Amino acid sequence: MKICFIGTGYVGLVSGVCFSDLGNNVICVDKDKDKLSRLENGDIPIFEPGLSELVKKNLSAGRLSFSDDLISSINRSDIIFIAVGTPTAKDGISADLSQVFSVTQLISKKIKSHKIIVTKSTVPIGTGDKIEKILNKNKKKGNFTIVSNPEFLREGEAIKDFKYPDRVVIGANDKKVIKIFNELYRPIVNKGAAFVSCSRRAAELIKYASNAFLATKISFINEIANLCEKVNVNVDDVALGIGLDKRIGSRFLRAGPAYGGSCFPKDTKALAKVGKNYNSPLSIVNSVINFNEKRKSYIEKNIYKILQNKIKNKVICFLGVTFKANTDDLRDSSAINLISNFIKKGAKINYYEPSGAKEILDKHKNVSYFDDIYLATQKVDLIIIHTEWDEFKNLNFSKIINNNKKIIIYDLRNLYDSKYFNNKNNITYYSIGRPVNA
Repeated sequence: MKICFIGTGYVGLVSGVCFSDLGNNVICVDKDKDKLSRLENGDIPIFEPGLSELVKKNLSAGRLSFSDDLISSINRSDIIFIAVGTPTAKDGISADLSQVFSVTQLISKKIKSHKIIVTKSTVPIGTGDKIEKILNKNKKKGNFTIVSNPEFLREGEAIKDFKYPDRVVIGANDKKVIKIFNELYRPIVNKGAAFVSCSRRAAELIKYASNAFLATKISFINEIANLCEKVNVNVDDVALGIGLDKRIGSRFLRAGPAYGGSCFPKDTKALAKVGKNYNSPLSIVNSVINFNEKRKSYIEKNIYKILQNKIKNKVICFLGVTFKANTDDLRDSSAINLISNFIKKGAKINYYEPSGAKEILDKHKNVSYFDDIYLATQKVDLIIIHTEWDEFKNLNFSKIINNNKKIIIYDLRNLYDSKYFNNKNNITYYSIGRPVNA
């Protein structure tokens, strides 16, 4: 099939490249010419394992191309995916849909034949209706069909998630269009993915509800972890015990810092706003949002306690600063908030990050990036394991001990069995929801 993706951000780029790898002819459109030039040379602007190889493979095969000519690209394609950003608006709650509607206006004025226009961007319920209204206003009635096809890609696992998803959701009221998407996704559905067809509004809500529920699971186990710390119980035991219940499941029941990234923070807020707009308050979602904000200060207070409330001139090392492993995404990462607050209190920060140095941090004079873990941890007062990168799961503690007579570790991801540190007098190990060194 002939496909056009508008927007080469995380969703648009990964989805477009993967569709080309399934044998479709895909044009990825963006107005950033420098970015397009990089992509044409196989230089990927985001950190996503395996994506560079797929881009080069499909460029070479002639199935994938990049362009800044939106009008030509949409008229050469049968299916148009809108995959532009929908960040949080200036009110700090709603989804900013300005890019979606701007693209819609351009499409409405230029399409010459029938097109299937698909929202791949995460949008609130009713957005497809507004897109349809814009297109009808510009006298293109009958020349388009609007479809909602939400994405469920995890950063760091996006290619796998695209090719082996749990489900493919298509929101459309036209049976002929549903058949087209059944054919488009056939290689994926044949591997076991469920094909879910529903109304367009239902598809829009499925995406928001999915992210809100996952955010709820994270907040729930973090709240249980807080209780575990008070009653001398290991949260890992609790998570295992409840996660084995098939009605609950173990995924996303891992205690840690506040959730972050490009989806959960903005999507929970946007869903809560939709509920308010329709006079149907979402009390559980609102509680999750509020708890996640409190989670940030809870972790920060724990760090102050570990350092006996003496933060000035302390050297703190962060292992990982991204919101999760296998990505370079800093959006709503709790590390950024913690580092900013520690600097204001007079602390000095070392950090090691597998995805490379971060400009937003390096502009501070008291923040130093190291490209070696053991240099970063040398002569520090506290080591914070912030992100669950694989290389942090097998640290050489003897090498760290050689650099520090006594070391304190605060493991925000519970990567280690705390019992391992019982007989190590020169290591004090703290984790989430577990007794100290026990």
